Amino acid sequence: MSNRRWSIGLLILSLVFICLLLQFLFSTTRIRELAQPPSVALEPAPRHIVLISQELDNPFWRSVEQGARAAAQQYGWELEYTGSFRINLAEQTKLLEKAIAAKADAILVQGVGNPEYKQWIDKAIAKGIAVLTVDTDEPDSTRLSYIGTDNEEAGQRMGELVVQKTGSAGSIGVLVGSSAESQRLRLEGFQEVIHGYPNLTITEVRTSNISRLQAEQQAADMLAKYPQMQIMVGFSALDGIGIMKAAERANRNDLQIYSFDDLPETIDGIRQGKIVSSIVQQPYKMGYDAVGLLNHYWSGQASEKQHFIPTTVLDPASLGGTAGGASQ
Repeated sequence: MSNRRWSIGLLILSLVFICLLLQFLFSTTRIRELAQPPSVALEPAPRHIVLISQELDNPFWRSVEQGARAAAQQYGWELEYTGSFRINLAEQTKLLEKAIAAKADAILVQGVGNPEYKQWIDKAIAKGIAVLTVDTDEPDSTRLSYIGTDNEEAGQRMGELVVQKTGSAGSIGVLVGSSAESQRLRLEGFQEVIHGYPNLTITEVRTSNISRLQAEQQAADMLAKYPQMQIMVGFSALDGIGIMKAAERANRNDLQIYSFDDLPETIDGIRQGKIVSSIVQQPYKMGYDAVGLLNHYWSGQASEKQHFIPTTVLDPASLGGTAGGASQ
Protein backbone atom coordinates (compact mmCIF):
# COMPACT_ATOMS: atom_id res chain seq x y z
CA MET A 1 0.00 0.00 0.00
CA SER A 2 2.83 2.37 0.87
CA ASN A 3 4.50 1.63 -2.49
CA ARG A 4 1.35 2.58 -4.34
CA ARG A 5 1.07 5.86 -2.42
CA TRP A 6 4.71 6.54 -3.13
CA SER A 7 4.19 6.01 -6.88
CA ILE A 8 1.14 8.28 -6.95
CA GLY A 9 3.00 10.98 -5.05
CA LEU A 10 5.94 10.72 -7.39
CA LEU A 11 3.60 11.02 -10.41
CA ILE A 12 1.94 14.09 -8.94
CA LEU A 13 5.32 15.70 -8.26
CA SER A 14 6.42 14.90 -11.82
CA LEU A 15 3.28 16.49 -13.26
CA VAL A 16 3.77 19.58 -11.10
CA PHE A 17 7.39 19.81 -12.24
CA ILE A 18 6.41 19.46 -15.90
CA CYS A 19 3.75 22.18 -15.54
CA LEU A 20 6.22 24.50 -13.86
CA LEU A 21 8.80 23.79 -16.59
CA LEU A 22 6.29 24.48 -19.37
CA GLN A 23 5.20 27.69 -17.66
CA PHE A 24 8.84 28.75 -17.40
CA LEU A 25 9.50 28.04 -21.07
CA PHE A 26 6.36 29.93 -22.11
CA SER A 27 7.33 32.93 -19.96
CA THR A 28 10.87 32.95 -21.37
CA THR A 29 9.59 32.87 -24.96
CA ARG A 30 7.12 35.65 -24.24
CA ILE A 31 9.81 37.83 -22.68
CA ARG A 32 12.02 37.35 -25.75
CA GLU A 33 9.16 38.32 -28.05
CA LEU A 34 8.47 41.46 -26.05
CA ALA A 35 12.17 42.37 -26.01
CA GLN A 36 12.46 42.22 -29.82
CA PRO A 37 11.43 45.26 -31.92
CA PRO A 38 8.37 44.75 -34.09
CA SER A 39 9.25 43.30 -37.48
CA VAL A 40 9.02 45.74 -40.38
CA ALA A 41 8.46 44.60 -43.94
CA LEU A 42 11.44 45.88 -45.93
CA GLU A 43 10.52 47.65 -49.15
CA PRO A 44 12.84 47.11 -52.11
CA ALA A 45 15.22 50.01 -52.70
CA PRO A 46 14.14 52.27 -55.57
CA ARG A 47 15.89 51.83 -58.90
CA HIS A 48 18.97 54.03 -59.25
CA ILE A 49 19.48 55.61 -62.69
CA VAL A 50 22.55 57.67 -63.58
CA LEU A 51 22.31 60.18 -66.45
CA ILE A 52 25.76 61.25 -67.70
CA SER A 53 25.61 64.42 -69.77
CA GLN A 54 28.10 65.68 -72.32
CA GLU A 55 28.32 69.02 -70.51
CA LEU A 56 26.77 69.58 -67.09
CA ASP A 57 25.03 72.93 -67.59
CA ASN A 58 24.40 72.67 -71.33
CA PRO A 59 20.73 73.69 -71.88
CA PHE A 60 20.15 70.67 -74.10
CA TRP A 61 21.27 68.23 -71.40
CA ARG A 62 19.39 70.08 -68.68
CA SER A 63 16.25 69.55 -70.75
CA VAL A 64 17.09 65.83 -71.13
CA GLU A 65 17.50 65.72 -67.34
CA GLN A 66 14.10 67.34 -66.75
CA GLY A 67 12.35 64.77 -68.93
CA ALA A 68 14.20 61.84 -67.36
CA ARG A 69 13.52 63.11 -63.84
CA ALA A 70 9.80 63.57 -64.53
CA ALA A 71 9.51 59.98 -65.76
CA ALA A 72 11.64 58.60 -62.89
CA GLN A 73 9.38 60.28 -60.34
CA GLN A 74 6.34 58.63 -61.90
CA TYR A 75 7.91 55.20 -61.36
CA GLY A 76 9.29 56.00 -57.91
CA TRP A 77 12.92 55.71 -59.05
CA GLU A 78 15.96 57.81 -58.23
CA LEU A 79 17.71 59.81 -60.97
CA GLU A 80 21.28 61.01 -60.50
CA TYR A 81 22.36 63.68 -63.00
CA THR A 82 26.07 64.23 -63.59
CA GLY A 83 28.51 65.33 -66.28
CA SER A 84 31.74 67.23 -66.95
CA PHE A 85 31.73 71.02 -66.61
CA ARG A 86 33.15 71.34 -70.11
CA ILE A 87 33.11 68.78 -72.90
CA ASN A 88 35.76 66.27 -71.82
CA LEU A 89 35.89 62.66 -73.01
CA ALA A 90 38.25 61.55 -70.24
CA GLU A 91 35.91 62.98 -67.59
CA GLN A 92 32.87 61.35 -69.22
CA THR A 93 34.70 58.01 -69.18
CA LYS A 94 35.56 58.40 -65.47
CA LEU A 95 31.92 59.17 -64.66
CA LEU A 96 30.84 56.04 -66.54
CA GLU A 97 33.36 53.96 -64.58
CA LYS A 98 32.11 55.50 -61.33
CA ALA A 99 28.47 54.68 -62.13
CA ILE A 100 29.42 51.07 -62.86
CA ALA A 101 31.41 50.81 -59.60
CA ALA A 102 28.43 52.24 -57.68
CA LYS A 103 26.29 49.39 -59.13
CA ALA A 104 23.69 51.67 -60.68
CA ASP A 105 20.63 49.88 -62.00
CA ALA A 106 20.79 51.82 -65.28
CA ILE A 107 23.02 54.36 -67.01
CA LEU A 108 21.94 56.85 -69.68
CA VAL A 109 24.92 58.06 -71.70
CA GLN A 110 25.82 59.88 -74.88
CA GLY A 111 27.71 57.80 -77.42
CA VAL A 112 31.11 59.27 -78.21
CA GLY A 113 32.54 56.91 -80.83
CA ASN A 114 35.52 55.97 -78.68
CA PRO A 115 36.76 52.33 -78.34
CA GLU A 116 37.54 52.66 -74.61
CA TYR A 117 34.15 54.21 -73.90
CA LYS A 118 32.46 51.41 -75.85
CA GLN A 119 34.31 48.83 -73.72
CA TRP A 120 32.99 50.42 -70.53
CA ILE A 121 29.43 50.29 -71.90
CA ASP A 122 29.96 46.60 -72.68
CA LYS A 123 31.33 46.01 -69.17
CA ALA A 124 28.25 47.63 -67.63
CA ILE A 125 25.92 45.44 -69.70
CA ALA A 126 27.94 42.34 -68.70
CA LYS A 127 27.39 43.28 -65.03
CA GLY A 128 23.62 43.46 -65.55
CA ILE A 129 23.41 47.26 -65.69
CA ALA A 130 20.98 48.56 -68.31
CA VAL A 131 22.72 51.08 -70.60
CA LEU A 132 20.87 53.31 -73.07
CA THR A 133 22.50 55.89 -75.35
CA VAL A 134 20.84 59.31 -75.64
CA ASP A 135 21.31 61.97 -78.35
CA THR A 136 24.27 60.16 -79.95
CA ASP A 137 24.45 56.41 -80.44
CA GLU A 138 27.26 53.95 -79.76
CA PRO A 139 26.02 51.41 -82.33
CA ASP A 140 28.94 48.96 -82.05
CA SER A 141 28.45 48.54 -78.30
CA THR A 142 26.04 46.19 -76.54
CA ARG A 143 23.85 49.07 -75.32
CA LEU A 144 20.18 48.15 -75.09
CA SER A 145 18.67 51.07 -77.03
CA TYR A 146 19.39 54.42 -78.63
CA ILE A 147 16.96 57.28 -77.91
CA GLY A 148 17.25 60.48 -79.89
CA THR A 149 17.02 62.16 -83.26
CA ASP A 150 17.33 60.19 -86.48
CA ASN A 151 20.36 62.28 -87.34
CA GLU A 152 20.78 61.13 -90.92
CA GLU A 153 17.14 61.97 -91.61
CA ALA A 154 17.60 65.36 -89.92
CA GLY A 155 20.53 66.09 -92.23
CA GLN A 156 18.45 65.12 -95.24
CA ARG A 157 15.69 67.40 -94.04
CA MET A 158 18.17 70.26 -93.76
CA GLY A 159 19.26 69.60 -97.35
CA GLU A 160 15.67 69.72 -98.53
CA LEU A 161 15.14 73.08 -96.78
CA VAL A 162 18.17 74.51 -98.56
CA VAL A 163 17.01 73.18 -101.94
CA GLN A 164 13.50 74.60 -101.48
CA LYS A 165 14.76 78.05 -100.56
CA THR A 166 17.71 78.45 -102.94
CA GLY A 167 16.22 77.02 -106.10
CA SER A 168 18.92 74.30 -106.15
CA ALA A 169 21.90 76.55 -106.88
CA GLY A 170 24.58 78.13 -104.72
CA SER A 171 27.82 77.77 -102.74
CA ILE A 172 27.44 76.30 -99.23
CA GLY A 173 29.61 76.50 -96.14
CA VAL A 174 28.97 73.97 -93.36
CA LEU A 175 29.77 73.91 -89.64
CA VAL A 176 29.51 70.75 -87.55
CA GLY A 177 29.73 70.84 -83.78
CA SER A 178 32.19 67.99 -83.37
CA SER A 179 33.30 64.63 -84.72
CA ALA A 180 30.49 62.88 -82.81
CA GLU A 181 28.40 60.23 -84.54
CA SER A 182 25.33 62.48 -84.49
CA GLN A 183 27.14 65.29 -86.31
CA ARG A 184 28.66 62.90 -88.84
CA LEU A 185 25.26 61.42 -89.67
CA ARG A 186 23.68 64.86 -90.07
CA LEU A 187 26.43 65.87 -92.47
CA GLU A 188 26.11 62.64 -94.45
CA GLY A 189 22.35 63.04 -94.79
CA PHE A 190 22.81 66.65 -95.91
CA GLN A 191 25.48 65.71 -98.45
CA GLU A 192 23.26 62.98 -99.85
CA VAL A 193 20.58 65.53 -100.77
CA ILE A 194 22.91 68.30 -101.95
CA HIS A 195 24.90 65.99 -104.20
CA GLY A 196 21.73 65.42 -106.18
CA TYR A 197 21.85 69.02 -107.42
CA PRO A 198 24.90 69.82 -109.60
CA ASN A 199 24.51 73.58 -109.15
CA LEU A 200 24.66 73.31 -105.35
CA THR A 201 28.23 72.99 -104.03
CA ILE A 202 29.47 72.32 -100.50
CA THR A 203 32.55 74.54 -100.52
CA GLU A 204 34.00 73.63 -97.12
CA VAL A 205 33.13 71.87 -93.85
CA ARG A 206 34.62 73.02 -90.54
CA THR A 207 34.21 72.14 -86.84
CA SER A 208 33.09 74.55 -84.11
CA ASN A 209 33.76 72.27 -81.09
CA ILE A 210 30.28 73.12 -79.71
CA SER A 211 31.42 76.71 -79.10
CA ARG A 212 29.60 79.85 -80.22
CA LEU A 213 32.85 81.82 -80.33
CA GLN A 214 34.59 79.17 -82.42
CA ALA A 215 31.55 78.92 -84.68
CA GLU A 216 31.68 82.69 -85.21
CA GLN A 217 35.42 82.62 -85.94
CA GLN A 218 35.19 79.70 -88.35
CA ALA A 219 32.25 81.29 -90.16
CA ALA A 220 34.09 84.62 -90.42
CA ASP A 221 37.14 82.89 -91.90
CA MET A 222 35.01 81.04 -94.45
CA LEU A 223 33.15 84.20 -95.50
CA ALA A 224 36.47 85.99 -96.00
CA LYS A 225 37.95 83.06 -97.91
CA TYR A 226 34.87 82.47 -100.09
CA PRO A 227 33.17 85.83 -100.69
CA GLN A 228 30.90 84.15 -103.25
CA MET A 229 29.41 81.90 -100.54
CA GLN A 230 25.64 82.47 -100.35
CA ILE A 231 24.52 79.75 -97.91
CA MET A 232 25.80 78.57 -94.53
CA VAL A 233 24.49 75.66 -92.48
CA GLY A 234 25.20 74.82 -88.83
CA PHE A 235 24.54 71.35 -87.40
CA SER A 236 24.83 72.12 -83.69
CA ALA A 237 22.72 74.66 -81.81
CA LEU A 238 25.51 77.19 -81.33
CA ASP A 239 26.68 77.05 -84.96
CA GLY A 240 23.77 78.99 -86.41
CA ILE A 241 24.17 81.73 -83.80
CA GLY A 242 27.91 81.97 -84.50
CA ILE A 243 27.28 82.18 -88.26
CA MET A 244 24.71 84.93 -87.70
CA LYS A 245 27.20 86.98 -85.64
CA ALA A 246 29.90 86.53 -88.31
CA ALA A 247 27.49 87.62 -91.05
CA GLU A 248 26.59 90.74 -89.05
CA ARG A 249 30.28 91.65 -88.68
CA ALA A 250 30.86 91.13 -92.42
CA ASN A 251 27.68 93.04 -93.37
CA ARG A 252 26.46 89.96 -95.24
CA ASN A 253 22.71 90.59 -95.13
CA ASP A 254 22.36 88.40 -98.21
CA LEU A 255 23.71 85.26 -96.52
CA GLN A 256 21.14 82.49 -96.06
CA ILE A 257 21.68 80.80 -92.69
CA TYR A 258 20.20 77.45 -91.63
CA SER A 259 20.47 76.40 -88.00
CA PHE A 260 19.75 73.57 -85.57
CA ASP A 261 17.49 73.68 -82.51
CA ASP A 262 15.65 76.53 -80.86
CA LEU A 263 17.84 78.54 -78.53
CA PRO A 264 16.36 82.01 -77.84
CA GLU A 265 19.01 83.71 -80.01
CA THR A 266 18.11 81.39 -82.89
CA ILE A 267 14.43 82.27 -82.54
CA ASP A 268 15.27 85.98 -82.48
CA GLY A 269 17.41 85.50 -85.60
CA ILE A 270 14.49 83.89 -87.43
CA ARG A 271 12.11 86.67 -86.33
CA GLN A 272 14.57 89.27 -87.58
CA GLY A 273 15.04 87.49 -90.91
CA LYS A 274 18.72 86.73 -90.22
CA ILE A 275 18.19 82.95 -90.07
CA VAL A 276 16.03 81.24 -92.68
CA SER A 277 14.96 78.24 -90.59
CA SER A 278 16.08 75.75 -87.95
CA ILE A 279 15.55 72.04 -87.36
CA VAL A 280 14.42 71.51 -83.77
CA GLN A 281 14.96 68.44 -81.59
CA GLN A 282 13.05 67.39 -78.45
CA PRO A 283 15.57 66.78 -75.65
CA TYR A 284 12.91 66.68 -72.90
CA LYS A 285 11.15 63.85 -74.70
CA MET A 286 14.48 62.05 -75.18
CA GLY A 287 14.99 61.91 -71.41
CA TYR A 288 11.37 61.06 -70.67
CA ASP A 289 11.20 58.25 -73.24
CA ALA A 290 14.58 56.84 -72.18
CA VAL A 291 13.27 56.18 -68.65
CA GLY A 292 10.05 54.79 -70.16
CA LEU A 293 12.11 52.30 -72.16
CA LEU A 294 13.86 51.24 -68.94
CA ASN A 295 10.44 50.47 -67.49
CA HIS A 296 9.68 48.29 -70.52
CA TYR A 297 13.02 46.52 -70.12
CA TRP A 298 12.55 45.84 -66.40
CA SER A 299 9.00 44.65 -67.09
CA GLY A 300 10.38 41.97 -69.40
CA GLN A 301 9.34 43.62 -72.65
CA ALA A 302 11.57 43.57 -75.73
CA SER A 303 13.78 46.64 -76.10
CA GLU A 304 13.64 48.88 -79.16
CA LYS A 305 17.13 49.06 -80.61
CA GLN A 306 16.44 52.56 -81.94
CA HIS A 307 13.79 54.89 -80.59
CA PHE A 308 13.72 57.99 -82.77
CA ILE A 309 12.28 61.28 -81.51
CA PRO A 310 10.85 63.37 -84.40
CA THR A 311 12.15 66.83 -85.27
CA THR A 312 10.21 69.92 -86.35
CA VAL A 313 11.09 72.91 -88.53
CA LEU A 314 11.15 76.38 -87.03
CA ASP A 315 10.66 79.24 -89.50
CA PRO A 316 8.73 82.54 -89.65
CA ALA A 317 5.52 80.69 -90.52
CA SER A 318 5.68 78.45 -87.45
CA LEU A 319 6.88 80.99 -84.88
CA GLY A 320 3.38 81.99 -83.81
CA GLY A 321 2.97 78.82 -81.77
CA THR A 322 6.60 78.05 -80.93
CA ALA A 323 8.48 78.87 -77.74
CA GLY A 324 12.20 78.85 -77.13
CA GLY A 325 13.71 75.73 -75.65
CA ALA A 326 16.91 73.97 -74.78
CA SER A 327 19.13 72.58 -77.47
CA GLN A 328 22.31 70.79 -78.42
